[in-house]
Amino acid sequence: MTMKFRAHDTFFIRKGWLSKGMERVVAKNDLFIDKTENPMDILGIGANMVKALRYWLQVVGLTSEPTKGRRIQNLTQLGEEIYANDRYIEEMGTLYLLQYQLAKQDEEATAWYYFFNEFTMSEFTREEFVQGLQNYIMMTADEFNVAIRSLNDDFACIINTYLPRYKSNPNKVSPENNIDCPFGELGLIDIANKKQKTYKKSIPAARSFNPWVIYAVIMDQANGRIEIGLNELLTKPCNIGKVFNLDAIAMLDVLHEVENWGMIKIIRTAGLDVVHLNEQLTFEQCVRKYYETINEGV
Repeated sequence: MTMKFRAHDTFFIRKGWLSKGMERVVAKNDLFIDKTENPMDILGIGANMVKALRYWLQVVGLTSEPTKGRRIQNLTQLGEEIYANDRYIEEMGTLYLLQYQLAKQDEEATAWYYFFNEFTMSEFTREEFVQGLQNYIMMTADEFNVAIRSLNDDFACIINTYLPRYKSNPNKVSPENNIDCPFGELGLIDIANKKQKTYKKSIPAARSFNPWVIYAVIMDQANGRIEIGLNELLTKPCNIGKVFNLDAIAMLDVLHEVENWGMIKIIRTAGLDVVHLNEQLTFEQCVRKYYETINEGV
């Protein structure tokens, strides 16, 4: 298995970056490779930030570029839905959809994948995370000569992605400063103890999820099955429990709401706790339904 570390060049996603990136890619799909125009001028950010933005657009599932030939970027199906319905990424559901895409990138954003799917400590220090990630690399990678600095930089970038600045540096933040990452709104990481520099995974509120977003992830991971065990939803990599930091109680709260909307039936008989999927839809169809409910104000 191949893995990628520090591809963000230490730059986490800034507010406005993804929408600006989508707009520019739609206007000019060879933005990042055109020799005649400077993407720094078009995007209004520095050279390393341009590189980071190109990377982020892909790993959150908004754009894709071919591995061979001209490396032009185009919006993915998800990118097209978001561009049409929530171009400025203001909806929590959009952020959760992008979070799901990012957290399942075992090859392209390995530290993120590891953090959400394999790293089981609920409270942790940087050293504990990096040590765990090193062990994971040694056990699963084809080669594992990754510089420790890259892993430390990935940890810092994860913290900056999910921990709002007003929590980490309350004295240094002015309201006008847009350096925060929009993913901070999801509330997936918090400070456990500032003095000891410990952090913790935190559980988002069940009411912050739209049922269609949850159903999109479940359907994407179901691979055609019509029943899935509750335990699988909670503990399997890339499923709702892992990518959204849900514990059993929060997950059941979320699933009951999905059930109320008629998409699933939770069945608990004879020791089998399963969810029956009532509607066989693709991930993209669920995403479309999500934006339909948003636009109708449901």
